Amino acid sequence: MDLCDQRQIKALLTRHGFHFSKRLGQNFLIAPWVPQETAAASGAAKGIGVLEIGPGIGPLTQELSLRAEKVAAVELDRSLLPVLAETMAGRENVTIIPGDILKLDLETLCREEFPGLPVVVCANLPYNITTPVLTALLESRCFQSVTVMIQREVALRICAQPGTADYGAFTLLCQYYADGELLYDVPPDCFYPAPKVTSSVLRLMTREAPPAAVPDPALFFRLVRGAFGQRRKTLLNALAADFGARLDKEALRQAILACDLTETIRGERLSFESFAELSRKVGEILESEQKPLA
Repeated sequence: MDLCDQRQIKALLTRHGFHFSKRLGQNFLIAPWVPQETAAASGAAKGIGVLEIGPGIGPLTQELSLRAEKVAAVELDRSLLPVLAETMAGRENVTIIPGDILKLDLETLCREEFPGLPVVVCANLPYNITTPVLTALLESRCFQSVTVMIQREVALRICAQPGTADYGAFTLLCQYYADGELLYDVPPDCFYPAPKVTSSVLRLMTREAPPAAVPDPALFFRLVRGAFGQRRKTLLNALAADFGARLDKEALRQAILACDLTETIRGERLSFESFAELSRKVGEILESEQKPLA
């Protein structure tokens, strides 16, 4: 069965009484080159396990199974389980796992499904869960890489440079854990039904350590969130508002100046390395004053 042929897809879904769910953001691929190139870019190969999220009817699963040692695909929509039982029949290296990826213990899942194998992620993610899913995948540190098709505007945010409108807290979170590369765009007419936005395939190669030393990750991310929580304010004023009585404004000013930054700079201008250095300076002040972060 050609899982990207629209006529065959419609016949398959009709046979199983399937109805698309807007809540789950379901759009099935009808352009064969997309699952082929995405699977090829994922690093799936013999000796590699692949975790897929939201397989749908299985066109990407099919391509991954031709390359990987084992594919475990997590599907939330139980009405798709009988569809996948048909489309994945005979593929002995594919396991379909009913469930919500955001509620599963990723470390346990990898240990049980891929014993002894390095694991990568490859998925066409629903737009409405992109940020929490990517955060969970990266924070788990279970995967060598994460290759996903996501909404283009989110891919641009992840790969953004300092000083641009797309650059933000999520950019820096992804940089902490991985090196991101936008591979190619996927237009709406590659899907059935067609979404209203363009998608992009993004590959995140996970890091063993962040791109600059971060002695206190909790403080680093607190500074990042504070800096971008009020983007229109200067970095100094945004952090002063966020830290409140825990760290006075003059101490924050001195920390910023010690990083060779101006006190009028905005958070969006700081690179990962600058935030890392600022977190070290602020950490030194907190330690000298014996003030807890919280």
